[in-house]
Amino acid sequence: MTSTQNLAQPAGTTELLQAVSRYLGRDVAPEWRRAGEAAPRHRFLPHRIWLSDDDALEPCDREHDPDRWFAAAYADEPVVTQINDGQEPDDPDDAWPSSSASAPSIVFQMLELLDLTAGMRVLEIGAGTGFNAALLAHRLGDVNVTTIEIDPVVADLARANLKSNGYAPAVVCGDGSLGWGAEAPYDRVVATCSVKRVPYSWIRQTRPGGVILAPWYDEWICGGLLRLTVGDDGTATGRYTPDSAFMLMRTQRRDLLLFRDVVMDDHVPAESSTTLDPWAVADSAFETQFALGHRLVDLWYAWHHDPDVEGVKTRLWVATTGGGSWAAVDWDGTENAERYTVWQHGPRRLWNEVEAAHQWWLDNGRPGPARLGLTVTPEGHRAWLDDPANAWPLP
Repeated sequence: MTSTQNLAQPAGTTELLQAVSRYLGRDVAPEWRRAGEAAPRHRFLPHRIWLSDDDALEPCDREHDPDRWFAAAYADEPVVTQINDGQEPDDPDDAWPSSSASAPSIVFQMLELLDLTAGMRVLEIGAGTGFNAALLAHRLGDVNVTTIEIDPVVADLARANLKSNGYAPAVVCGDGSLGWGAEAPYDRVVATCSVKRVPYSWIRQTRPGGVILAPWYDEWICGGLLRLTVGDDGTATGRYTPDSAFMLMRTQRRDLLLFRDVVMDDHVPAESSTTLDPWAVADSAFETQFALGHRLVDLWYAWHHDPDVEGVKTRLWVATTGGGSWAAVDWDGTENAERYTVWQHGPRRLWNEVEAAHQWWLDNGRPGPARLGLTVTPEGHRAWLDDPANAWPLP
């Protein structure tokens, strides 16, 4: 850092906290403001980060481009801190983010949603750079904070960052989906990665009345914060807060490429048509897609523009995560089209399921995340609308 940048650090933190306040629509709570001032964000970033440039990830080194690096550190934006699980690809275009520093506005929103009080004990899933653990340790004390990270290199970075900034929470290298029973029970469990399903180990390791906060992910769309309260009976139930997007927990990743793994040359699909505009379900508002994802459960989609098929301008593919069934909906380029050609293959008629889910959404007043909830028991997950009594299983 140049001397000018060193002098600008307090101002950078102040401006960043002001940006967070604008995002929240209120001032950052005093206890979290003090924590943010005590743990400047740039001190937790590695010397090399990756920034978006025309939808590609471009490396930015503090030594070679300190001004850009410093600006990224104090922007209210996520910063990619690792690509491809630490294995840089031969082709830069193949880079994908595998660890990051979350946008500060989301960090502070989640900290406030935890509703912490002095003496509470917290387990963090995903140490990342250590920044979030530092904020928690400043608020609660080192002894009350445990953070677990699956990647040993990232865990070492978090541990070093925390130590160099005067913090010493427990940093564990391990599988966060298992929690960390050695320090259980906890008053709060907070994940900095998204989950498709809440590991029951987290519930088992949380005190009755405790809270679990985790970004949610389903195959249809990623987003939403799930806040569960653990009951005396070993179940946990709660609602969602929009909107957030986090990297998926590594142990819940699925490597499935639609065109390679699902559609085979010997498939003979059934042809039909639909009046449901494919953009109404797969290019609609986040709130719409979030609700649909809770009904469609194991379905995901991909757009294929100009697919080199005669008479098809755009094709929407829908498939099961297991790849056993798929559907394709074709648009021929006609403006204000009223019907679309549908192709379906497999034991399930997926577009029929999409139509049913969309009709459910209409019939129930177009619900968004605020009306949806989740209950987790030892037997599994049940999503619900408005009330836990109005539930359906999430396999």
